[in-house]
Amino acid sequence: MKLSLSKVAGGCRLGTLTNLGRKGVQSMEIPGCLLYTKMGSAPHLTHDTLQMVKGTPVVAQVSLSAMVDLQDVLEDYKEGLGKFIGMPDSVLYCSLHDPVVSSPLGYNNNKAVSIWGCGGRVEITASKFMAIQRTLQPDWFQCLADGDTIAEEVSKKRAKKSVDRSLSFLDECLQLQEKMPELQDSLMIGVIEGGDVLEERRRSARETAKRPVAGFLLDGFQGNAMAKETKLELLSSVTAELPEDKPRLIHGIGRPDLVLECIERGVDVFESCFPYQVTERGCALSFSYNYHLDPETAVLIENGKRAAEKKEDQNMKSEACGGSQDMSSFEIRLKDKRYQGDFGPLVNGCSCYCCQNHSRAYIHHLLVTNELLAGVLLMMHNFQHYFSFFCSARDALKEGRLYQLKDTIFRQAL
Repeated sequence: MKLSLSKVAGGCRLGTLTNLGRKGVQSMEIPGCLLYTKMGSAPHLTHDTLQMVKGTPVVAQVSLSAMVDLQDVLEDYKEGLGKFIGMPDSVLYCSLHDPVVSSPLGYNNNKAVSIWGCGGRVEITASKFMAIQRTLQPDWFQCLADGDTIAEEVSKKRAKKSVDRSLSFLDECLQLQEKMPELQDSLMIGVIEGGDVLEERRRSARETAKRPVAGFLLDGFQGNAMAKETKLELLSSVTAELPEDKPRLIHGIGRPDLVLECIERGVDVFESCFPYQVTERGCALSFSYNYHLDPETAVLIENGKRAAEKKEDQNMKSEACGGSQDMSSFEIRLKDKRYQGDFGPLVNGCSCYCCQNHSRAYIHHLLVTNELLAGVLLMMHNFQHYFSFFCSARDALKEGRLYQLKDTIFRQAL
């Protein structure tokens, strides 16, 4: 993998990751996002319907927690995870946890990290972790790390312990990888830990950067336990410690306004679980990312919606996979009765399959009758809308107009 930066301005990084995959022929533009999957499949979608989504990322994210119970099966299969899930040509990134599933805290120790598979808690030592990676044979994988630092109050002692453990796991995993020929083409992503303690975050970044890792994962920023201002301050300090020639990934950041804040602080690669969470709420992404219009005009004309409707949608809540989640200001709740007779597309001007062929009224009908097709059509729209947002962010960076896109997005954020 090679990172070529074409532009760096105000902390933002524009470029391309090349030589991706086993054949080294694929590439990914940054800033960009991963394709979120459930056990290797895009939620609600078959491989055929996924092909109808424009702008699908080349790198797919799978979680170790979803695959740990399949280790014996994959060992017998012997051809790796990519071929097993029907994605032999995709670039696969294996993260420790599913980003939309909350994992209990307090189960890690100096020798092992706990993950929760279908059968319950599994303790993963460095040797077991690398044995599983040898079976999966991903293109990228997050190194084993102690990420139990996302609670509301984390002591300096606990933050230091998370960094020490993570560095110890990293050293052991690197040593084991050298002895595994099956993983010589797999790239290890070092993990930056340290909770909300600035000096520990910096130490983690400096020490991880000394190791021969392919990139860096900024972990522990998911959830609402850490104040937004603290997150942004930590991100600025951490990215300043990292080398320019390797990609920076982040977990748990999905809202468009937060994505842009992170881009301004040098983050390159994000997850795409946010569209899935929106789909599970029975909602559709509807925010404007057109930075060519006057920001206020763009917000007013998007979907022909009144501000009062937007505010009403904000107050609706629904159960998402990871627990109770508030709706964001970037989506509309199509189960509301007001959409029963709305025969317009989900988003005016959207080129996705759903908007080109179906109406808000039809999706409303599918949702109230609990039809599985609702999830399929919403997932297709939400994925494409989200991927198009990242394309717009890259275009805005090329043109030096990210501030206009940010203004447009922030006017829609409440």
